[in-house]
This record gives sequence, C-alpha cells and structure tokens, in this order.
Amino acid sequence: MVLTARIPTETGNEVIQSGSLPKIMETALAALQPEAAYFTLDGGDRTAYFFFDMKESSQMPTLLESFFMDLHAKVSLQPVMNTAELRTGLGHLMSGT
Repeated sequence: MVLTARIPTETGNEVIQSGSLPKIMETALAALQPEAAYFTLDGGDRTAYFFFDMKESSQMPTLLESFFMDLHAKVSLQPVMNTAELRTGLGHLMSGT
C-alpha cells in the first residue's frame, strides 16, 4: 500500500513549533514499518508517502487515526505492487490463471 498524508500548513506549523512533529513521525514509522518513506510538498501542503505492507483492512484505524487526529491530515490509501509482485501478476495474466 501507499499511504499519502497531506498535512495542512497551519497544523504543520503548530506541530513543528510545539516540537511534537518528530515524535508523531517516529510513532507512524514504527507502526507502519514502511519499505520506504518520502517527505515532500504536494499542492502546497507538507506531504508524506509511506510504502508499507497492510495485511488486513482492520489495521486501518490503528495505522491512520494519528494522521487524522494529530495532524488533521488528508489521508489516502492506494494498493501498489513491487517489481516481484508485478512479475507474478503479469505471469498469471499471461498464463490465463
């Protein structure tokens, strides 16, 4: 999965000034255990992309609520494949299974 979290400027400013942003991000990283994490701007908002393995949709509340509650972030989840998964999927497609 790729989790995208867009943090509104006002909230981002508040958590940076209070010193709580590093702890929030470390907690998120510990919970998600991402294969990769990237931090950038998107549409003028501080934005984080986390690529991680989600086994069950029941994990969503545990993994996402701090982004909503602590950062007032707009959050999206999107399934993604790594290279090995793409090869497997294409193999199934080509074999008709």
